[in-house]
Amino acid sequence: MYKHILIPTDGTPTAEKAVKAGLRFAKWSKAKVTVFTAMPEYRTPTSAEVAARNVMSIAEHERRSMAQAKKLLDKVARRAKAAGVKLATDAALSDRPADAIVAAAQKNGCDLIFIGSHGRKGLSALLLGSQTHEVLNRSRIPTLVYR
Repeated sequence: MYKHILIPTDGTPTAEKAVKAGLRFAKWSKAKVTVFTAMPEYRTPTSAEVAARNVMSIAEHERRSMAQAKKLLDKVARRAKAAGVKLATDAALSDRPADAIVAAAQKNGCDLIFIGSHGRKGLSALLLGSQTHEVLNRSRIPTLVYR
């Protein structure tokens, strides 16, 4: 059975359903969980933003992003504690969430990725893409998709 599960979340309702189910699965399998989120990387300011002096430093962007990530992850940590699931948290700055998820699973020694999916099909899947699909394509770690 699995011993260490990575559950990625971005705080959306779809991800939250997967977090809830993932925590239940972890409790049932007596596995440790690392919950992970990826925050957007620093974006170079436009000339209009520079002219308007509406520019954030890289350090400030990182501070705000990690504070937002901590708030999201702490919410899950409280739920895990209430459920009796051993939990760690992890976050990264990345504009490629699927790559960040796979890297986090490898870095944390996870043996399963438990991820939510919107279940998009057809044109919407083609236009909007799917981080879940990208994780499935890139990961060598078993991945359970929750819909």
